[in-house]
Amino acid sequence: MRHSLSPLIHNAAFAAVGLDWVYVAFEVADGDAPAALDAARALGLAGLSVTMPHKAAVAAAVDELTPTAARLGAVNCVIAAGDGRLVGDNTDGGGFVDALVAETGRTPEGARCVVVGAGGAARAIVLALADAGAARVGVLNRTPEGAARAAALADDVGAVVTEDAIGDADIVVNATPVGMSGRADQHLVAFDPARIKEDQLVVDIVYEPLETELMRRAAARGARVVGGVPMLVHQAARAFTSWTGQPAPLQVMTDQVLNFSRGPADGVRERARYMV
Repeated sequence: MRHSLSPLIHNAAFAAVGLDWVYVAFEVADGDAPAALDAARALGLAGLSVTMPHKAAVAAAVDELTPTAARLGAVNCVIAAGDGRLVGDNTDGGGFVDALVAETGRTPEGARCVVVGAGGAARAIVLALADAGAARVGVLNRTPEGAARAAALADDVGAVVTEDAIGDADIVVNATPVGMSGRADQHLVAFDPARIKEDQLVVDIVYEPLETELMRRAAARGARVVGGVPMLVHQAARAFTSWTGQPAPLQVMTDQVLNFSRGPADGVRERARYMV
């Protein structure tokens, strides 16, 4: 959590709407999620964000789950509902669809989609695409078992696919960390970019760097590309509104991420992350 951009985003949002609120990062040891929720109740916190490895544990420990969080078995946002009751939600998939609409003006309705990856973010996106009316949601993953579990969330429109399916897709989503700054595979892509076509929309949910190798390769092949910042902002915006009851100041939140990402040198940025 200490590396999260959430404090930066939410504190700017609170200030923008005139709320005297503060968002701080707490490190919670693996296995201590129920105790952290008890502390939130005792302190009267308005809500919490949840990062790995606590998403499943929090889902099991809150008083209530939204339908989306229940289907995913994972929570990334906790909302105080009064009387000490805590509701667990998952805003990742909804944030992805919100970002898609905001950035491109299109919804997933009727689209043939391929999601690369089968982790927590990938599963949330698979579910959200299906719920938004996608015609097909194929899941491409290193292990067929993981792909099958993710594809099952899309019910009848979900399927395990190979890379061959990428060429027939309208929307291709990289929901793996391949390409992320600081990783050995930062300059690689999660699948063969030669399969990308110029009429496709390619989304990479990696938000650092702002332009990944996949985005560069896809743009070179004429595809429309969207990076990870919009999803990051829109999933946070959903949490913001759940906590405050107010519309999120999306531009302020976006500017915070972009200014940070375009800001000091990496070493300074790394130290700044530890100070939030």
